[in-house]
Amino acid sequence: MSKFQINRRSLIKSGAAIGAGLALPTIFTSSARAYLNEPKGDTVTLGFNVPQTGPYADEGLDELRAQELAVQHLNGEGDGGMLNTFSSKALKGNGILGKKVQFVTGDTQTKSDAARASAKSMIEKDGAIMINGGSSSGVAVAVQGLCQEAGVIFMAGLTHSNDTTGKDKKANGFRHFFNAYMSGAALAPVLAKAYGTDRRAYHLTADYTWGWTQQESIATATEAMGWETVNNVLTPLASTDFSSYIAPVLNSGADVLILNHYGGNMVNSLTNAVQFGLRDKMVNGKQFEIIVPLYSELMAAGAGANVRGVYGSMNWNWQLQDEGSKAFVKSFGEKYGRPPSNSAHTCYVQTLLYADAVERAGTFDPCGVVEALEGFEFDGMGNGPTLYRADDHQCFKDVLVMKGADNPTNEYDTLEIVEVTPRAQVEYAPDHPMFAGGDLGKCNSGA
Repeated sequence: MSKFQINRRSLIKSGAAIGAGLALPTIFTSSARAYLNEPKGDTVTLGFNVPQTGPYADEGLDELRAQELAVQHLNGEGDGGMLNTFSSKALKGNGILGKKVQFVTGDTQTKSDAARASAKSMIEKDGAIMINGGSSSGVAVAVQGLCQEAGVIFMAGLTHSNDTTGKDKKANGFRHFFNAYMSGAALAPVLAKAYGTDRRAYHLTADYTWGWTQQESIATATEAMGWETVNNVLTPLASTDFSSYIAPVLNSGADVLILNHYGGNMVNSLTNAVQFGLRDKMVNGKQFEIIVPLYSELMAAGAGANVRGVYGSMNWNWQLQDEGSKAFVKSFGEKYGRPPSNSAHTCYVQTLLYADAVERAGTFDPCGVVEALEGFEFDGMGNGPTLYRADDHQCFKDVLVMKGADNPTNEYDTLEIVEVTPRAQVEYAPDHPMFAGGDLGKCNSGA
């Protein structure tokens, strides 16, 4: 096996084996209050629920890599990674509250029903006290709702829809990843500078919660600077060939194509657009441009030369030079022979943030963990000073504007950082219209 690969089967089997034989969930009574799946003995079980199959499977595999690494660091194995740079010093590398961390895994398949079923199994059969992961906002919303009902903590992985911490927010759920509004706020000024304020945009949009809110966010931000939205066409998540959607763009009068797609969808739609020669055309006296609002390193690698010069945004990138990022990249690279993606980063950080909250609260009680995370400010995790806002459980931090590199030297530096957008530029009020309609509710401990 190449040092640049990881055996998916062995990783998944190791997680499944660790969780085998655990008892059905039980409500225990601690000295404080009753809650579901209180760890007994010397171990605690976490549930890692990621897409191991489906259009976002590459992201899911990288999340699993990072989750396994986080468990190793929590248990005192390896070099400690971000435990050494995290501003909170509650974690000591001796597990969580002295209990060794073990994990079980599930396959979301990038389907909400499958994701709920796998999370439910980990909670009920394996005694998981926290669920982490996911690479789809539809999945995140579904699993977050399940965790709220069950009474465990959900530390969301890659989920970018405004709805996750908007209309679908829950007291038991927390999101470290940025959202669609933040992408629009970060990208718009850069796009205005690069392409001017007189542009006509055509949107292709994944037909689910993420695509809808991403399109609304980028359209609102670009229209505010003078752009016109010519059309918005919804595309099924299961699509693999976007040729029929690209052809009408040529006759629309648009001079910009915005691909509100992610994962394999983005790779295929961008490839189709380039094959149709869109980037070689002049429209309205301007060079035709393509924008990908949400990027990942894995997508960029899959699209190859087609991403060159294409703008987008990211939550984090392995090329950042702060101490936290360098520590994580070093640990991940030494273990897996490759740099981590931003989906890997957010799952790693979420696992550590959960463990830290338990340590600071002095209990695994979900309501104690919620209290420890709400309003928590921290640094040293790769995004600068960060706040977990109490109002909606959304993290606020700097956002990256990226562009496809013109001269990449390998498959991992296909993107370059154009701008680190300061946190203040992407912040918004809790009652912002794009996030209205939800009720955080009260913590559920499962008792």
